[in-house]
Amino acid sequence: MAIFLSADDIRSQFSHAMSAMYQQEVPQYGTLMQLVAEVNQQVLAQEPALAARLKAAGELERLSVERHGAIRVGSAEELATLRQLFAIMGMAPVGYYDLSQAGVPVHSTAFRPVDDEALRRNPFRLFTSLLRLELIEDVDLRRKAEQLLAARDIFTPRCRSLIALHQQQGGLTAEQAQALVHEALETFRWHAQTTVDSATYQALHQQHRLIADVVCFPGCHINHLTPRTLDIDRVQALMPERGIDPKAIIEGPPRRRVPVLLRQTSFKALQEQVRFQDAHQGTHTARFGEIEQRGVALTPKGRALYDRLLAEAGSGEENQQHQQRLADHFRAFPDDEKTLRQQQLAWFDYRLSTQGRRQPPQPGEALETLIEQGRVTADPITYEDFLPVSAAGIFQSNLGDRPQARSAGHASREAFEKALGAPLLDEMTLYAARQRLSLQRCGLA
Repeated sequence: MAIFLSADDIRSQFSHAMSAMYQQEVPQYGTLMQLVAEVNQQVLAQEPALAARLKAAGELERLSVERHGAIRVGSAEELATLRQLFAIMGMAPVGYYDLSQAGVPVHSTAFRPVDDEALRRNPFRLFTSLLRLELIEDVDLRRKAEQLLAARDIFTPRCRSLIALHQQQGGLTAEQAQALVHEALETFRWHAQTTVDSATYQALHQQHRLIADVVCFPGCHINHLTPRTLDIDRVQALMPERGIDPKAIIEGPPRRRVPVLLRQTSFKALQEQVRFQDAHQGTHTARFGEIEQRGVALTPKGRALYDRLLAEAGSGEENQQHQQRLADHFRAFPDDEKTLRQQQLAWFDYRLSTQGRRQPPQPGEALETLIEQGRVTADPITYEDFLPVSAAGIFQSNLGDRPQARSAGHASREAFEKALGAPLLDEMTLYAARQRLSLQRCGLA
């Protein structure tokens, strides 16, 4: 009987291979990874309590391997095939993100692992966007884009056969998995040769830069990879010293004692040489490097407060001014773990301490009392997902720094799920289940 490689192992192989490929294609990404590693080491050395806590919660090991990437596809068939490919790696589609209201003609999901052990092993995620062709206003141009997408196949024949083999036999051997990773990389590799002539590229580019990026190439090249830092402000400040030009502002919430959700920044997209089908030379701007700092996942109540405060704060043109404005508004958001727990603003993972295992909780004992006594430990659950406002901000900053015209689209989760060929998982349901299970393990639910 064949021995199959685990989904976690295949995902780890794929994420390492993707990272190695992107370092070759975008050398500044390698510089960025080195900078992030140095800053993380400094933070852990300066904050031994944080290091000990991350280690006890099983979070420290994943820090150095943690990445997320982003890709864009043009058709339902491409999206559905990606779902099947990522399922082999233990990655499920979580969440629905509509970016059309921010002037980006796509809607998206995040393929990622969902259970605790898989997240500890390797929390690799791919933010995957589907082009909304109905938002191309020019009917002839829309039809041309549809024809171009229908004529291409972003997957190699061998990749498709290995996906089918996995479905037939219920897994892949180590040799088959290695072949799958090799073939899958071809889908995400950069191709300097376009599938269109220069006039078609310019017409699509004028409609929206992102449309040209999706439609005019033979694959869905990865447009960024993102290491996780423990101090994004420090990385942002040090980037120019390493020859990296950062975007103007850090997206997401302000700096806090208890980080929440997700903060993101990036270096500006590269201008890369391309060859058109009519032999003309040109340039294309789409691929960049990004950094993230992840905090605790917020409950629906916490998320509603976050969204309200973010909307009230608005956005500044310069980072220091923007961060100060955010900080002023976010004084209304509690910044200590006890209040976040008691007001049910954030999700936590509960576990018994050594003392708690010796003296297990008894019926009727209050959770907060058990925490105060040191018998139960409450660790913030890391936010594993994305923020649509931040994602749009990152996209727009790498499409020329000036937002293009807002699209007239509306959220269409149903259409996205139809294209995907499966329902999307709800991130809040996953966080609630994780917290509930941790309480059950402590004998408290």
